[in-house]
Amino acid sequence: MLILFGFKTAVKELFRRQTVCPNCGQNASQRIDERASKFTVFFIPVFTTSRRYSRTCAYCGITSELSRSEKNALA
Repeated sequence: MLILFGFKTAVKELFRRQTVCPNCGQNASQRIDERASKFTVFFIPVFTTSRRYSRTCAYCGITSELSRSEKNALA
């Protein structure tokens, strides 16, 4: 019997916020994304194994990791 399993990463934009970038210091739009790794069986997502959050500055383009509490503070 053959069972196909693996992992899939899904990226979803949660929201955008106008804040000061920690890298360039400009007041620019910051895109907050969520990366969720999901365990799959026969290419169907079964459950989420991890979630990571990141912030991307629209002015300088740098991407930095966020913790869940930092993401909640920006929301």
